[in-house]
Amino acid sequence: MSDPKSGAGTSQTKAPPKDHKKKDEKKDEDLSEEDLALKQQLELYVERVQDPDPGLQKVALESMRQEIRTSTSSMTSVPKPLKFLRPHYGTLKAFYETMPESDLKKYLADILSVLALTMSAEGERESLKYRLLGSEGDIGLWGHEYVRNLAGEIAQEYMKRQSEEAPIEDLMELVQQIVAFHMKHNAEPEAVDLLMEVEDLDLLVEHVDSTNFRRTCLYLTSAARYLPGPDDMLVLDIAYTIYLKFEEYANALQIALFLDNLQHVRQVFESCDDLLRKKQFCYILARHGIAFELDDEMCAEDSDREFLQDIINNAKLSEGYLTLARDIEVMEPKSPEDIYKAHLLDGRASAGASVDSARQNLAATFVNAFVNAGFGQDKLMTVPPDSSSGGSSGNWLFKNKEHGKTSAAASLGMILLWDVDSGLAQIDKYFHSNDNHVIAGALLGVGIVNCGVNNDCDPALALLSEYIGKEDSSIRIGAIMGLGIAYAGAQNEQIRSSLTPILNDAKAPLDVIAFTAISLGLIYVGSCNEEVAQAIIIALMDRSDSEFGEPLTRLLPLGLGLLYLGKQESVEATAEVSKTFNEKIRKYCDMTLLSCAYAGTGNVLKVQNLLGHCAQHLEKGETHQGPAVLGIAMVAMGEELGLEMSIRSLEHLLQYGEQNIRRAVPLALGLLCISNPKVNVMDTLSRLSHDTDSEVAMAAVISLGLIGSGTNNARIAGMLRNLSSYYYKDASLLFCVRIAQGLVHLGKGLLTLNPYHSDRFLLSPIALAGLVIMLHACLDMKAIILGKYHYVLYFLVLAMQPRMLMTVDENLKPLSVPVRVGQAVDVVGQAGRPKTITGFQTHSTPVLLAAGDRAELATEKYIPLSPILEGHVILKENPDYREDS
Repeated sequence: MSDPKSGAGTSQTKAPPKDHKKKDEKKDEDLSEEDLALKQQLELYVERVQDPDPGLQKVALESMRQEIRTSTSSMTSVPKPLKFLRPHYGTLKAFYETMPESDLKKYLADILSVLALTMSAEGERESLKYRLLGSEGDIGLWGHEYVRNLAGEIAQEYMKRQSEEAPIEDLMELVQQIVAFHMKHNAEPEAVDLLMEVEDLDLLVEHVDSTNFRRTCLYLTSAARYLPGPDDMLVLDIAYTIYLKFEEYANALQIALFLDNLQHVRQVFESCDDLLRKKQFCYILARHGIAFELDDEMCAEDSDREFLQDIINNAKLSEGYLTLARDIEVMEPKSPEDIYKAHLLDGRASAGASVDSARQNLAATFVNAFVNAGFGQDKLMTVPPDSSSGGSSGNWLFKNKEHGKTSAAASLGMILLWDVDSGLAQIDKYFHSNDNHVIAGALLGVGIVNCGVNNDCDPALALLSEYIGKEDSSIRIGAIMGLGIAYAGAQNEQIRSSLTPILNDAKAPLDVIAFTAISLGLIYVGSCNEEVAQAIIIALMDRSDSEFGEPLTRLLPLGLGLLYLGKQESVEATAEVSKTFNEKIRKYCDMTLLSCAYAGTGNVLKVQNLLGHCAQHLEKGETHQGPAVLGIAMVAMGEELGLEMSIRSLEHLLQYGEQNIRRAVPLALGLLCISNPKVNVMDTLSRLSHDTDSEVAMAAVISLGLIGSGTNNARIAGMLRNLSSYYYKDASLLFCVRIAQGLVHLGKGLLTLNPYHSDRFLLSPIALAGLVIMLHACLDMKAIILGKYHYVLYFLVLAMQPRMLMTVDENLKPLSVPVRVGQAVDVVGQAGRPKTITGFQTHSTPVLLAAGDRAELATEKYIPLSPILEGHVILKENPDYREDS
């Protein structure tokens, strides 16, 4: 064909003199000679098709078909033959109707079907109509655009037939062809979309092959976020099936965990017979934090099974974490003064800081615990190895007043986090104290040391269970909270039978009951356990009117909500029961249950519902809007888009909301960007930290700590230092600033509080539960965090995880390899093999991963056994690797 521009070119040179001539002539003149010939040729064919002689018809149809097929067009214009045949579409259609049934008629139907691509009116679906009437040939020959158009029309036709209950067999045959065509031509997303429209995703499993299954599954898993239930689960099930079919067990395991389907997890273990890969699965399970017991079918050898179970139980976590710390050279313990950096401030603030007040010492206790978490040594609590007597640690303990000693003793558990053996040995001395607060702290410390680490001999259970029934309520709370933290997600029946009676004990004080509800909620998190729910409901119904005014009563509905964390519809029966509660707590309970049940799902309708509750301007004394605001963050944190949108909605709430809403907004922002200091959120919180309402300011300060937790973010650290000099006279705000400073330097920058892991795909229910409890407690700062229940802050330990990538060899010994770490890029549905990270730097492992970072190996020498490089990754040597000599 001649250059299409030549036609346009001639027209421009000739146009001016011919203006007065007829339009029609001008149109013909516009065409180059070649195009003119083609146009006349096609018009001749159209006449010939209508010829009574079948022989001539056949030749004409053949030629027409040939012309259409061979005409390739640029993407922007309609192919020439289709353009020239446009005026004749009506004539051909009319003639088609008059033709007798024959092969020729089907032949013409094929051509009409292609012409309908550019001609038919919107919503007529003529292309599909003629396709179904035509011959059964290969549709791919007519080109990609035609197939895509057909797919769109099939989707509409399917909807119509479903509503009329008409048969759909003929459509499904066509769908088969189209899907096969798309899968062959690297258009996996289009195949998936079509199958979703016609509700037959099972077809996919037959059509995927080893070249395209990864892209297909990637599209399926990312599309699942935006589908309404139950479709999302079906889509993920298909992805799981495909991964199993191609023996990509680690990916299948991640989908099984996302679906929270332990049957699938078992199936993955049973299908895979490679011990090394099973070790990698165990690391994935350990990071996700679910209690999982291996049996003979999943691993036949006893010794291997014990070894694998150890990995799931996180027995090696402390060791890996300390290896990381040594590698990055941050083993040196830090004192709170190193964090405050008071010398950088001007005179007045540092002068006030030297006074030894109990409140400031308590803050230092927490800062010390957060900063040295898991390092096993610090400058306040642990005994220096060289001194013979336990001189120093005792002194710090007694620089705290009454309930302050509880937090101080428990902070030892935080410093020795995950290191059960030496942790229990060092905490043991406090059990012999004659001060109840110290004993309570020791009990809590035992719980904290065992957090996330399961042990066959259950030391925490043995130690703590005998203190549950003691007289003193602070000891009971220490033991109960310790059990909740140590056995979060374990669904331990023995603990349930000893804790549920406390809930319905008329003599038990309110605070003991509140912490019991929270601990049971944690141990049975996301299990929808009937008995526990029943016990908490009865406890809520038994409360007197005066007790509903108490801040701690709010923890009861939260304990109930945790049972249904992320379980969506399963909460409905309990939500109905909650409508019968005392009207003071009814709405509060409703909001809490709703936000917990849909946490992390990104369900838009629920966000709208919660926003609706926040929009009301109520009289004072209504408390349910706080949890509704937190609920927006909990539901929307599931995916990036919803997260950005909810940050904007929260900005609006700040401008128009009542005071009790404004107090919750900073906390919600803190949850949305946890351990991920986004600049816009940082600025909002910085503005709120100088708010006239001190509760808003406190929430904003704590949230600054949360969004910077474990990042050592210099800008946030600077803001907090300035705030510490700004609020140097206000003891409670200064306390919050100190806590935030401790959080920013959490684990000296090696830990994260983000409950999402594995490329933001999986949400650890236990981590989210810990954060939500702490945030709910912060809704009433003055009574809980600044009152005598400041140890609620230790619930954050449930969310603490090393933000590391540790590569190990086949014997699980650390192995240093070069990796590229950069910002993750979303490559779903992109053509070719796009780069998955951008702006990378090359480091050798172990390395730290910030929020939104992704790592990939920079060497071909090893093959990682996990698809996502996070946490512990086992590398096996690549057999095809050749050293470049």
